[in-house]
Amino acid sequence: MDPNFKHLTEEEIDQFLSELDTDNDGLIEYHEVEAKLDEVSREIAPEPAEHNLHHEDRSDKRHQFLRGFMGTNENHVPIAEFKRIVQSWQIPSMEQEKKEEDEQADFVKKMSYARRLRAYWEVHGPEYGFLAVVVSMQLAFGIWQMVKYLTTSPYRETFGWGVVLAKTSAGVLYPTMFFLVLSMCRWLSTALRRFYWISRFVNWDLSQEFHIKMSLVALLFASLHAIGHLTGSMLYASRPAQQDEVAAFLGPDAVPRPYVAWIRSLPGWTGLVIFGLFWVIGATSLPWVRRRSYEVFQIGHLLMFPIFAFLMAHGTVGYLQWPMMGYFLAFPVLLVLLERIVRTCNGFSPLSAYLEVLDKETVCITVMMPASRNFDYRAGQYVLLQVPQLSRFQWHPFTISTCIGNELQLHIKTDGNWTGKLRKLGTSQEPTKIKIGIDGPYGAPAQRFYDFDQTIIVGAGIGVTPFSGILTDLQMREEQRLGTKKWRPSPYQKAADSRRQSRQLSRQTTDVPSDNEKTEASTPVSEEPSATLKKHELPHQEATSSHSPSTTDISSYDLEDYKRVDFHWMVRDRNNLLWFSDLLNYIYATSSQDRTSHHSNIDFRITTHVTQKRKDLSTHVFRWLLEKHRTPEHPESPITGLINPTHFGRPDMKMIMDTHYEDMCKLLAAKKRLWRGDKKKIEELSDGFKVGVFFCGAPVVGYQLADRCRALTARGREDKTFIEYHFMMEVFG
Repeated sequence: MDPNFKHLTEEEIDQFLSELDTDNDGLIEYHEVEAKLDEVSREIAPEPAEHNLHHEDRSDKRHQFLRGFMGTNENHVPIAEFKRIVQSWQIPSMEQEKKEEDEQADFVKKMSYARRLRAYWEVHGPEYGFLAVVVSMQLAFGIWQMVKYLTTSPYRETFGWGVVLAKTSAGVLYPTMFFLVLSMCRWLSTALRRFYWISRFVNWDLSQEFHIKMSLVALLFASLHAIGHLTGSMLYASRPAQQDEVAAFLGPDAVPRPYVAWIRSLPGWTGLVIFGLFWVIGATSLPWVRRRSYEVFQIGHLLMFPIFAFLMAHGTVGYLQWPMMGYFLAFPVLLVLLERIVRTCNGFSPLSAYLEVLDKETVCITVMMPASRNFDYRAGQYVLLQVPQLSRFQWHPFTISTCIGNELQLHIKTDGNWTGKLRKLGTSQEPTKIKIGIDGPYGAPAQRFYDFDQTIIVGAGIGVTPFSGILTDLQMREEQRLGTKKWRPSPYQKAADSRRQSRQLSRQTTDVPSDNEKTEASTPVSEEPSATLKKHELPHQEATSSHSPSTTDISSYDLEDYKRVDFHWMVRDRNNLLWFSDLLNYIYATSSQDRTSHHSNIDFRITTHVTQKRKDLSTHVFRWLLEKHRTPEHPESPITGLINPTHFGRPDMKMIMDTHYEDMCKLLAAKKRLWRGDKKKIEELSDGFKVGVFFCGAPVVGYQLADRCRALTARGREDKTFIEYHFMMEVFG
């Protein structure tokens, strides 16, 4: 229990009782308490799942739960007696939660300027550094072209002021178009993510935002370039008085050269076509166009390929200088072209898949990737998904939730137009077979996940979804090591189990094995028809009113290769992604079982932080009562649907990190005792542990984590433990 923990104050309890005693008769009625519990339950979990308190088959247990907390079977309890009952509930003070939130909100303000600057750099520095390089290249090429055409007499005398504006804009466009096209190449970003310092410097996951910024810059300077030529240089060079300068510059055969001749030249008409197509792409990329017709957006972007061709041809005449744009575009355009060709081929070679409707907001697609696709998956990656039944032009990115062998699963929240149509293809009864196109995998954030001895993951909202792939990967690796079952049966697994049961039944009848049995036996299957943990197999987890991290006894683990994963998930309200709840519950439960029965060496510690503020005191009290209502049959929280502890309010990162450091010191001491006499391993321990802190969420929390990582690393040097904390900012696009 946290020594700083404070229960409800006398004033808070009196206010709570006055809210309950609606008829002001000095008695607390059972039906009043029950009605308030129902009201809060509906507010927090308006769409109850099977494990929620007010589900029909749990009404009796809810009644027993209330009676147990009231401590009496009486229907009328005097306020003075009920006050003692409320004190026994040990509900945290609402004032304390507000104080903690205020302290955390002021955390950055209380930091010194030096600490604040270091934390800010850890979160934003590399991204700004990359943007500074891009802007520097734009300025360098722009200034070079401006100085060249401003200070060289033949250019200005022949083409006037327009050539300076046009070529200055062209100079800015050279690196702009290079980075604009390069940001579209997923192959390159996926390959370069393997290099930590490159990925730290270049935020690949913000490539879409970067692409939009580069597009706006390109449109601006393309327009200035067109203005400079159409209303400046071409108009000026077509004047009769300038024909002698034009003849001296381009040769006597180039004159007379009227305005229309400049327009009909290769640079003239290709420039006009490029300019028009570029603005068509810009117009079809507007947000309201994308929402109204995603296919118009996709088809509009196909115009980029003729634009690339015309851009490379635009300067080949060499009126003013050698054609530079082609050199800048050759490499990125080749990569994008090859990538799109492969994607198109994948689209016209669809794969069979299963579509499952999990709940009203989530569907699951399961597909078995053929060996010919060479699907090299790494935890945290995503794929581009196409469903020909909906559209052959639409490809949408989705994070891979699980990938075991060649079996891939995508969990999709159906809150958009396309995803809503996707959901209608399935049914809630049985998995539906559909055809899909898969392109990828791409990405792979947190590639350094396995480079650290211990790990802390902090994520917020559904933005934490990509971490599910990492957690799953960790769990699957551990299960493969221990030889235990996988966490969830897929439609392929269920079909294989069904066929196996049918053959077993047939063999019991005929006692003769079928011809296909040998073939089917080669397919690895789970030893049980359903690998999902049953309710009675889940360990009972008492709700905690303290937000101290879990203090599991590490002596029950195999310390030889012990790895601890602390997962803190911040959500504003209850979790609606039930599939993610299933995964976290399975990991939480299975890690406990494996620790006792298989000597697991991976220690999962999962905490959910519900950050939504509750101004009403009664709601505050009853949500804590609901959180406390966990039974061996239903160990999940009625608030989150998760077995792991729930903390209401923002996570206290300072306390969490400091507690983690103290636990690492204890682990270090335990390993030294274990390896006493082994000089080689003792020498390895003298370097301490390297802890990776991976974060995806609001920057203000990132500032706190970055600051604590630096402080605890310094503390490790002072204490001679040499425990290091490395902050990893992850942004999932």
